[in-house]
Amino acid sequence: MALSCRKLLWQYTNVTLHIFRRSYSTSRDSVKRLLEGRLETTRNEIKVQGWVRSLRSHKGITFVDVNDGSCLQNIQVTLQPESIPSDLTYGSSVEIEGTLVPSTHKGQRVEVKAEKVQVIGPCNHEEYPFKVKTRHSLDYIRQYSHLRCRTNVFGALLRVRNAATMAIHSYFQDNDFVLINTPIITSNDCEGAGELFQVEPTNKVQSTEIEPNNDSNNASENFFGKPAYLTVSGQLHLEVMASALSKVYTFGPTFRAENSQTRRHLAEFYMVEAEIAFTQGLEDIMQVMEGCVKRAAQRTLDKCSEDVELFFKYIAPNQRKILNVILQKPFVRLSYTDAIQILQKKKGKFKFPTEWGCDLQSEHENYLVQHCGDTPVFVTDYPACIKPFYARENQDDPATVAAVDLLVPGVGELFGGSLREERLDILQEKLQKFGLKEEYDWYLDLRRHGSVSHGGFGMGFERFLQCILGIDNIKDTIPFPRFPHSCQL
Repeated sequence: MALSCRKLLWQYTNVTLHIFRRSYSTSRDSVKRLLEGRLETTRNEIKVQGWVRSLRSHKGITFVDVNDGSCLQNIQVTLQPESIPSDLTYGSSVEIEGTLVPSTHKGQRVEVKAEKVQVIGPCNHEEYPFKVKTRHSLDYIRQYSHLRCRTNVFGALLRVRNAATMAIHSYFQDNDFVLINTPIITSNDCEGAGELFQVEPTNKVQSTEIEPNNDSNNASENFFGKPAYLTVSGQLHLEVMASALSKVYTFGPTFRAENSQTRRHLAEFYMVEAEIAFTQGLEDIMQVMEGCVKRAAQRTLDKCSEDVELFFKYIAPNQRKILNVILQKPFVRLSYTDAIQILQKKKGKFKFPTEWGCDLQSEHENYLVQHCGDTPVFVTDYPACIKPFYARENQDDPATVAAVDLLVPGVGELFGGSLREERLDILQEKLQKFGLKEEYDWYLDLRRHGSVSHGGFGMGFERFLQCILGIDNIKDTIPFPRFPHSCQL
């Protein structure tokens, strides 16, 4: 009896799923599938839902270009005068039922002969900030963060961003890395720069769970019992996980309270970070960095060739050549000391100093990339004084650490990484020197119990998009940019 019931339930479930799939698949046809000829059946009757990109009339027929965001191209729809709604305008959302027929329109094989047109949401095209057949600048459309996704350029950016995200995940998954969801709220300041957003509840009510005599770190005044911040990096948490899983990565939002309005800075951005146990040297880390850039960039180009081409044509005409170099040539390796010598030999002065021990600035990074033939450059073995406490001291030169930055054309620093100091005694001395020994005692535990050589890196995802597309301002690579004095939506 029980077996028969289960069999009936299974049959009912399969029938229900089949009906759902059939009704869903035929309820709406994406513009991308229609243009590519990827209909699931041989039917010609279709339904398109999207937004009107242009209207024009010719010899008694109205042509409407409709886009649903699935691709850059619009699909052309032909309407007879009697089927045109009075509120059909540029920018309005529509549902169109009709027949898919061969097209005489240059650039597409098929078009829709409309039989029924319904305006779902009218648009006051006079007040709409984007005008038909007008190429708006990125600076202009940035003013309308709630509407700019409807423009060709930003729709293309979002599809590229999606493809690049999947390509990066694919690279790490194919190379046996384990994805770790590191915390957004943390008590660690990984970078030690102090540019943190502190997290506090809007209504500071003392929890009844806090012990009344616990007054350390003003526990009664902190939701978590200690000060907490939005993360600037998931590195320390990844080190914990790498001590058991060997190869791990994370991909998520990070935050910096840096009061900067430059084209290079955001207060909220996404980071790709990885940590690798049992490394033999800095070259292990650089190989993963280079592999990630080349593989993810190539897959993104393959997936979104039309969207990328839009940027090559209208935004960054020289970017295709730059990208070909990135994909085809091996990345240059250069020590920090050699880099300083190259900078000091340059004719003309830099705005910032170039003495050994200084941190490299954007002007230095761009010059080094140009000097090396516009090829990405790994700069290694930085002075210990300008890198965090966890960077591993070089045995042959204790004044330097096994740290590396990857510099790329047009962007400057894309990756930053290092071998981590796995030797307990040296790490203890460093933490003692900076007054961090008590706070990072848990970090020392990783060295006390089964320590191994390891290293890792972080890559700014928005900078990676700049590297692919040649976008000048990083605020144009993220759906809703956050920066000082601006937090729209």
